[in-house]
Amino acid sequence: MSPSLMRKHEQYQRCVKALPAPYTKTHWGAAYLGDSLDMLRRMPRDSVDLILTSPPFALRRRKAYGNVDADTYLAWFLEFAHEFHRVLKPRGSLVVDIGGAWTKGEPTRSLYHFKLVIALCEMEARPFHLAQEFYWFNPAKLPTPAQWVTVRRIRAKDAVNNIWWLSKSTRPNANNRRVLTPYTEAMRNLLRRGYNAGPRPSEHNISLKWRRDNGGAIPPNLIAAANTRSNGPYLRRCRETDTRPHPARFPDEIPSFFIRFLTTPGAVVLDPFAGSNVTGQEAEKLRRYWVAIEQNELYLRGAAFRFASDPL
Repeated sequence: MSPSLMRKHEQYQRCVKALPAPYTKTHWGAAYLGDSLDMLRRMPRDSVDLILTSPPFALRRRKAYGNVDADTYLAWFLEFAHEFHRVLKPRGSLVVDIGGAWTKGEPTRSLYHFKLVIALCEMEARPFHLAQEFYWFNPAKLPTPAQWVTVRRIRAKDAVNNIWWLSKSTRPNANNRRVLTPYTEAMRNLLRRGYNAGPRPSEHNISLKWRRDNGGAIPPNLIAAANTRSNGPYLRRCRETDTRPHPARFPDEIPSFFIRFLTTPGAVVLDPFAGSNVTGQEAEKLRRYWVAIEQNELYLRGAAFRFASDPL
């Protein structure tokens, strides 16, 4: 282990020192069964590089994973947010995947997730900064709510989740070179032929620097990923052991993107609403230390299937 990684390992050990015995653990992380708020209060200040989570959404219809009513969601989430801010390192980030909701009995949208991001940026004494908003486009999402989409047909299918990227400082750790996407063939041809520099009708002035091959394209703030995998190791082992899988899993692409974008190897990544622990799985692959907290033992039991070797 290099001296740099050794220091980061010591930071990870400091982060989890006051937590109870883990439910499961690997060489790179540990999953804890219990209340997230209680666990967060045990963790030291400035000890986490990235909090990446998909919390229970504020839905009008109660779900098995324990969502919170839209009318009380802000007060519920802000309790956690104060602890998120405390445990994050000065240049750390909070990434929250959050779906919208519809007003009960009406074809109109709730504003709760917009109110949430405003509340997070206006917290007294220790506000977050909105670094950037992202969007998860799921082309395979079901056409709901059925009453307005498939029956009365007065609304389009709701297929996008907001992902709020918030930071503790105005200069969070981030580097889009770590998430470059391959150039299209058209772009490669353009680089070979050369770019026509000069002013454009839009009043942008294109310089010769646009001809530089940077090894890939900067990705947009839209992540397209269909959550349709049905035969991966997690679901296969759940079927083999008659374990109920988590009903609201997000795709691997989301945590993979943000972990690479906002951290470097050896960083500490926390998911306080871990569910089936997709975040921990991707952190493990990318050699980041991870901490997963989940209050439902059944979900943690299944989450252990995500790791290639048996947990320690």
